Amino acid sequence: MDLIFAVLGLLALLVDSIRCQGVYAPPTVRIIHSGNACNVEEERHTERVYTIREGETLELTCLVTGHPRPQIRWTKTAGSVSDRFQDSSVFNETLHIQKIQRTQGGRYYCKAENGLGSPAIKSIRVDVYYLDDPVVTVHQSIGEAKEQFYYERTVFLRCVANSNPPVRYSWHRGREVLTQGSDKGVEIYEPFFTQGETKILKLKNLRPQDYANYSCIASVRNVCGIPDRSVVFKLTNKTASPSIKLLVEDPIVVNPGQTVSLVCINTGGEPPPILTWVSANDSLPQRSVVNGGTLTLPSITSDEAGIYSCVASNNVGNPAKKSTTIVVRALNRGRFWITPDPYHNDDNIQIGREVKISCQVEATPPEELTFSWLKNGRALRSSERMVITQTDPDISPGTTNLDIIDLKFTDFGTYTCVAALKGGGIPDFSIDVNISSTTVPPNLTVPRGKSPLVAREGDTVELECLVSGKPKPIILWSRADKEAPMPDGSMQMESLDGVLRIVNVSRDMGGSYRCQTSQYNGFNVKPREAMVELIVQYPPTVEPVFMEMRQGLGRPVVMTCRVLRAHPSRVLRFEWLLSNRLLHAGAFDAQKDETEYTIRSLNKEGWGEYTCNIINEAGAGKCTFQVTGKAYPPEFYYDTYSPLWQNRPRVYGFKLQWTQMNPSAVDRIIAYRLGIRQMGQQRWWETEIPVNATPNKGELMTHNLTELIKPESYEIRLTPITRFGEGDSAIRIITYSPPINPHLSKLHFHCSFEEEAICMFIQDKNDDFDWTQHSAATRDTKYTPNTGPSADRTGSKQGFYMYIETSRPRKEGDQARLISPFFNVAPKNPYGITNPPAYCFSFFYHMYGKHIGTLNAFLKQKGLTASEAPVWSLSGNQGDRWRQAKVSIHPTSSFQVILEGIRGPGIEGDIAIDDVTLEEGGCRDPPPSESLPNAPSFHFDTCFQPLLLVNQTWR
Repeated sequence: MDLIFAVLGLLALLVDSIRCQGVYAPPTVRIIHSGNACNVEEERHTERVYTIREGETLELTCLVTGHPRPQIRWTKTAGSVSDRFQDSSVFNETLHIQKIQRTQGGRYYCKAENGLGSPAIKSIRVDVYYLDDPVVTVHQSIGEAKEQFYYERTVFLRCVANSNPPVRYSWHRGREVLTQGSDKGVEIYEPFFTQGETKILKLKNLRPQDYANYSCIASVRNVCGIPDRSVVFKLTNKTASPSIKLLVEDPIVVNPGQTVSLVCINTGGEPPPILTWVSANDSLPQRSVVNGGTLTLPSITSDEAGIYSCVASNNVGNPAKKSTTIVVRALNRGRFWITPDPYHNDDNIQIGREVKISCQVEATPPEELTFSWLKNGRALRSSERMVITQTDPDISPGTTNLDIIDLKFTDFGTYTCVAALKGGGIPDFSIDVNISSTTVPPNLTVPRGKSPLVAREGDTVELECLVSGKPKPIILWSRADKEAPMPDGSMQMESLDGVLRIVNVSRDMGGSYRCQTSQYNGFNVKPREAMVELIVQYPPTVEPVFMEMRQGLGRPVVMTCRVLRAHPSRVLRFEWLLSNRLLHAGAFDAQKDETEYTIRSLNKEGWGEYTCNIINEAGAGKCTFQVTGKAYPPEFYYDTYSPLWQNRPRVYGFKLQWTQMNPSAVDRIIAYRLGIRQMGQQRWWETEIPVNATPNKGELMTHNLTELIKPESYEIRLTPITRFGEGDSAIRIITYSPPINPHLSKLHFHCSFEEEAICMFIQDKNDDFDWTQHSAATRDTKYTPNTGPSADRTGSKQGFYMYIETSRPRKEGDQARLISPFFNVAPKNPYGITNPPAYCFSFFYHMYGKHIGTLNAFLKQKGLTASEAPVWSLSGNQGDRWRQAKVSIHPTSSFQVILEGIRGPGIEGDIAIDDVTLEEGGCRDPPPSESLPNAPSFHFDTCFQPLLLVNQTWR
């Protein structure tokens, strides 16, 4: 008995688990297309290829199923380089790109995930087609070029055009079409290394008749409606490559503020070359003016100095290029350093010993730089004791030295180094250096109390090194404890007063800093240095920063605040508050890294915002908990079959379905508030939907919306209500769309395969390949010549039909089956069908091609296996036209129609079907040559109400 109860208990748990799962399902995804596609290849080389013309609108929609509603994300991979789509992902069902560019081609992925199972991913490759204007370039064989003119020479005309797909070229001389072999003096070929990219016309031993107008026509065979493009080149006995001359010096040396004009003229070339100016920086200065071959740079600056090139091109031979350099005079930063007697181990200046003063200035151009020295304002000339030298510019450019031999008391004074440029026009640059008994090497110290320096995160701090000595050198600051940049991003910062100021200091700026003297503007001795320690304190970093906790009344709530890091690490205390009311406080336990607060039984007064402050010397870290009884939002169910349940001439009804997210997390849901608003209007209509019992997880709830106006769309808002009040709302848009089969009625079913859903027909999962929805306007005959229809059954090239693609990798005998929805017919006699009625099943077929296989039609009753023999069958080439097949059936129960295409012996065997019809009553005048005379009669029971069976297969 105990065993029986145990088994019953397990069964109850299993049933409850199944019921809790309800309609939850992992995602599935399918990509459909709209916009301005010019071709879509389905299952071509196991991938979908969407072809579109450059500049058109790309629109891809990701259709998903699954509950909860999956989140959709579009990403892209392009060519050989992987990149994120538009540097980011698109989180939307529809990917819309207006005026698509060639660089936006590639593989687009739609990823759907809802937390159940693995994400669903589908992809489609977008191929952007384009054709640029062709360009003709002319070259003559190098060994035969003479005086730039073509007299009895071999000439090559190269035609190039950027395109996708590969371009085809044709050459014309005047109105004459040139082909290989049509003229002994003409040869047309594609270089091996650029096949498909260019076409060369070779004129051997140029003749008088070869002087003519040559047209290169580039074509992509009107694919995507892209017209041919052409270019004309006139070849004469004067045709020559360009030559130019610059009417300026090189280099051009100017002063800042001058206006510079560069003149370039053509000296040869036919057709007349086009002149352009470029700079070494690729782009010309913003203020520059180009007029023909003249480039003008008004009020030039040092930043605009550099190399400027004039380029002449006429597509004959190589472009001609000549360059000149503009040099803008300037005297820039200057610096000095004092070197004590190098022959004595002493850093001080002493009477009777040597001392050297060095001065360095950056000059442009460096060869114009001159130096002079003054002592106390008077000119100083080189002598035996005062030796003035200029350092080798290759070793230390722009440097002059003053060596004072056997320093005397009378040598004390102010020495001035004066830099100038020979051409004038630039102010002189001078540096003063004082030599006296007080001129001493530098020394660095850190003021008392300034190391270690303690600061709080966000403060402004000043690190200080006291520098003594005369003259005072520049102080260089850097990190001493690690290779890390300084606050300004550089590895070293200069300071004139020895102070390093850091604004808004952060915790990662803590550590050791080094200050040291620079050799410039000071003594050329071993650098002095000192260390400063910076300690940055910051409040505790805690988690969670914010957490929402939903709970029902009478249940416990446990809140935990955890310390991740802090400095100082010794935490002083903690405090728990509810809306600024202190609940609990105390010293933080150093052995733990967290503090906890528990509500044993939640009541209404316990709802609110709880704060935990964990406090150290630098401040407080705060955890926030929002304790609420608010219900989670409902989850709309988007996979409802036939949600349009009411379809009258002016109004429609909608079956709204949803599940409740985490229904047991809070108090029982007692009702839902339903809001509905017609799109484009402001007013909301609201009503309450009572809930009698607690909904289970995954339980599907339904509410029928009525009297919705056609064809308006509506915004629906659904809000759960508990004892707490209103919970989180969910919003969705419902849109009216005609039924999938607008011609479906009690007496008539018709499908022309115009819609993406193909009238709820499904592909058999157990066959070899699938039927493809297609139209003649988008079909690519490159892969299936001499087969398939040129229009749908009505003669429209825009209309759609279903067909089997028999190109590789298909092989003979491969089967593709298309299965109709179930048709359920209620019997007219409540006690059963004694005399089942007849129904007429008809369709149009197109079987054209020398490799046509077989087209079969089967009927399968619900609960029974399909008939072994088809109710209709036909094999072989039936000509390039649509024909109609009809067959009478007598169903006794719900049934499906199965259309089977079998691949023949070769690739020219595409079979197509269109306009499938099912009508009450036997077929009238069925075509005798298109149905089997001894086909068995099947009895089916139909009132033509399609039933959706997921993953239905035929066995």
